Amino acid sequence: MHEWALAEAVISTVEKNTGSTDLSMLQEVTVLLGELQNIDIEAFSKGLEMMTKGKGADLELFQLEIEKAVFRCNYCGMEWSLDDYPGVGEDEREAIHFLPESAHAYMKCPGCGSSDFVIKSGRGVTIKSIIVKDREGRG
Repeated sequence: MHEWALAEAVISTVEKNTGSTDLSMLQEVTVLLGELQNIDIEAFSKGLEMMTKGKGADLELFQLEIEKAVFRCNYCGMEWSLDDYPGVGEDEREAIHFLPESAHAYMKCPGCGSSDFVIKSGRGVTIKSIIVKDREGRG
């Protein structure tokens, strides 16, 4: 399952950044989930729960935030989101999920009509922050 592989990568990255597989020293981990990734939050959370089992971390310390997709036109500089573009339905979103560059086949700049744009945000999975407790176990 795609979400479980992503959850495993998040836990592995946290372990590498903290230098420990004992995650009891964590106070909070904030994870950005790109809108274009189209992640099933429930499956991802279940994956996190399974990957942290026996490592001293509670699922509640993982804060999941959706990072909205933002596109920027290289011609006129206009920025827009998927919400601003009503012509992109579920089928198109699914195609964009698997290949974000396919957005060029489904969208054009709402300002000037150019198909020369970049995906500015909303891709992938990013660990925004890792907060560890101090030596006394406080945040």
